[in-house]
Amino acid sequence: MTLVDFYGFGETPPLPYPAYVGDYAKSIADLIRFYKMSSAYVVGHSFGGRVAIRLASEYGYLLDGVVLVDSAGIKPRRGLKYYFKVGTHKLLTKLKIKHTAGSEDYRKLSGVMKETFKNVVNEDQTRELNKITLPTLIVWGDKDKDTPIYMAKRISRNIKNSSLVIFKGEGHFAYLYRNKAFTAILLNFLAEGGYEMDNSGTICDNLRRNVVKIPRLRAKK
Repeated sequence: MTLVDFYGFGETPPLPYPAYVGDYAKSIADLIRFYKMSSAYVVGHSFGGRVAIRLASEYGYLLDGVVLVDSAGIKPRRGLKYYFKVGTHKLLTKLKIKHTAGSEDYRKLSGVMKETFKNVVNEDQTRELNKITLPTLIVWGDKDKDTPIYMAKRISRNIKNSSLVIFKGEGHFAYLYRNKAFTAILLNFLAEGGYEMDNSGTICDNLRRNVVKIPRLRAKK
């Protein structure tokens, strides 16, 4: 297993210029080539899923499969509240009135990474999904507020060779809070190029489904 710190994350410095999703995908492709990996599956969560989508659509010949976990990449639905905030920001900026703008993640960034953030979050990767022909496992929490469940369903519809696992009652970090089930599903997918479960979420050998819903955990008495 290889864990990667993207440009500007962990101990890896950012690029000297504002990056795009394509820059991150190319860096992973270069890594696979450098280490001469004969077999490679990519597992990406959130922003990592966005990179995995680009990697699978553009460099699919380097991969054996892809796993998207509560992945970004789909243009979000916008409500009136969002457009009101954008309009207010533009007006205050024009009037040169100091104010707080952008998400908490954006405000934590500095320098070139702020521009990179804007480049990345504004990319709609819907068209790339149709280009993915690799076996694809999609794992999601149905209570995810950062990348809502409708995104998972849209991704699943647009990738023909895909399967969707939904963790009931879990949010953006479903894989972390349901780590035992997630690990079992992931290992089965890596070994077989797919996953098999019965209605209770127990892995079995004789049932395949396009969508599996994992029941929420019961509270301990």
